[in-house]
Formats: sequence, structure tokens, C-alpha cells
Amino acid sequence: MPVNLLDLDRSGLESLCVELGFKAYQGRNLLKWIHKHGVVDFDAMTDLPKRLREELLLHTEIRLPKIVFEQPSLDGTIKRLLEIDGGQRIETVFIPEENRGTLCVSSQVGCALECSFCSTGQQGFNRNLSVSEIIGQLWLAVHLLNEQQAVTNVVMMGMGEPLANFDAVVSAMDIMQDDLAYQLSKHKVTLSTSGIVPALKALRQATDVCLAVSLHAAENQLRDELVPINKKYPLEQLIPACREYIKDDKRRKITWEYVMLDGVNDSNRDARALIRLLEGIPSKVNLIPFNPFPGTAYRSSPAERIEEFRQRLRRSGMIATTRKTRGNDIDAACGQLVGKVNDRSNRQLRMAMRNT
Repeated sequence: MPVNLLDLDRSGLESLCVELGFKAYQGRNLLKWIHKHGVVDFDAMTDLPKRLREELLLHTEIRLPKIVFEQPSLDGTIKRLLEIDGGQRIETVFIPEENRGTLCVSSQVGCALECSFCSTGQQGFNRNLSVSEIIGQLWLAVHLLNEQQAVTNVVMMGMGEPLANFDAVVSAMDIMQDDLAYQLSKHKVTLSTSGIVPALKALRQATDVCLAVSLHAAENQLRDELVPINKKYPLEQLIPACREYIKDDKRRKITWEYVMLDGVNDSNRDARALIRLLEGIPSKVNLIPFNPFPGTAYRSSPAERIEEFRQRLRRSGMIATTRKTRGNDIDAACGQLVGKVNDRSNRQLRMAMRNT
């Protein structure tokens, strides 16, 4: 099977060119053609030797995810359903704002972590995405959108848990930041995790992108229910690992994602517990109104409750914001991405049996 060049970062493309009998710098030129210029036709890569282009045509390919459909929201958000190998389908979302455009990128087909408030987490899990399937989401967005809708930020917050697909996600983020590709700074790429602690520690050695943590509760008993990975990596392990991730950079903050669930985690007591938990950590708390999906028993906290919660955090000296819901009318908001998953985890069957 031909090598998909989208699976290779700069060093991988350099090694490939050397293996084919050419200089390593041709790999850098190849990287630039594919990612910076969006060229997928080898014949159009005019500064590559003709013989190299012939070898690439024989042994490699540039295979992108296929766009099944695009769905625009009334607020300008664009959701794309993409088909990848094996007939699986994933979703990616572009959120335009006045001074930036943010692409929400998926890392897995479904998700294995079963967070109870997340639509993606209820649909089951099939497999990790390859580097080409991750970076391909960015390639499509960059080279299909016009200049007025430039992608300036990437958040690894789509379908899946990025740290459960560590190697592919790190390689894709390296391409995102490469000066010959998308030129995104470390401050413009954010990885969101539910808290796989060993992988979080390894991430610190591999990259220095921004970190967002799906927290949602400040005490283990409730977080066990909302974010089941907490049973394996409780707050006593997660919080120190997060402190360690940013300890060498006084300008960095951890973004803590906290979905607001009516009567579940939105009381004054919950706010006080959150303040105690994050004391001394450079933090930004992002309060997220819950986005409903079919079959859920959760409801979003009322707007006035969310604002009261936010003000309590702010009075303690914390930075706290309420996320503006974008793309809710097309099910593109936080926690709503679904796609099409051939579930290998039998989750939907298990859920149906529990409900009978």
C-alpha cells in the first residue's frame, strides 16, 4: 500500500527522500508544498527533481479524508462530516470569530472514556485516528476556507481523548507548529484531556502546547460519575501532574473545562471546593453551559446560576469565563459531536441492557 505522505512530519519526509536516493532538504520542500501551499499533485511541485516526483508517484500518495457534507450554523460555525478509512465518519468544527478562527479537531473515532454528559462518549469507540486523518482535518479547513476565515487556532477537543492516541496526536501537532507547514505557535494549539496522568507527564517531555483539562467536578466522588477515568487517575494524581506541566513557564495557565449541570455540580459548595482544589495553580476556568443530546437526563444550569458560580470564582481571584455556545443549532457545540462509529466497545448494547 502506498505511503500516505500526510502521515509523515518533517523528519519523516526527510528520511523518505533519503531512502529514495535524494537529499534530505527535498523532504522539507515536500512538506511545504503539501501543507503550506496545499498542493497534492506531484507534477505541480516544480522545485522537486522530476525523478523524485516520479518516485513519489510510484510509491506514495496524499490521501485526505473525504468530506461527506458541510453544515453551516446561523452563527457562522461550520460542521464537517468526514469519511475516513473503513467507512468510519468523524466530525470537525470551524468556529469563526472577529479576530481568529478556531478549528476543533477529532483524534479518535468515538471515545472510550464514557463521560456521562458527553454525546460523543455515549456512542462507543472504534479506533484511533492516524496522523493523516488528524492533520487532514486541518488541511481541509485551511485550503477550503477563504482568506477572511483563516484558521488561527487549533483545539484538540473534537471526538475522542487525545492522550489515548498519544503518538499520532503529538506528530500531528508537530506538523501544525512547523514553520514550513501551518506555523501555529504553541499558544495557538490546545490539547484537551480528561486526565490520563502517565500520558500527561509524557506530553510535557514531547511538546509545550497549551493544556485544557476536562475537570467538571472538584471532588472524586462526583468526578468518578461524570468522568469515569477519574477512578483510575483521581484528582490526587491529576492536579500535581497539571502543576508539573506548566511549572517552568510563569506565563502559562491551565484551562479547566467545567460543564455546568443543573443540580449536579453547580452549587455554592461546588464552587468553594473548586476554589480550594485549584489554589495556587495559574488557571483559567471555562464554565460551559451543558449542551443537551437525545437520551440524556442532564440539564444545563440556568444562566443566572452559571453567572453566580462565575462571580464566586472571580471573587476568589480566579480567572473565570462562560463559554459562548456556538453551533448549537447544528449539534456542533461542546460535547455534541457524534459522527458514525462502528462501535467495538459494545457500549450502546450495554447501555440498552442497563435500561431494560
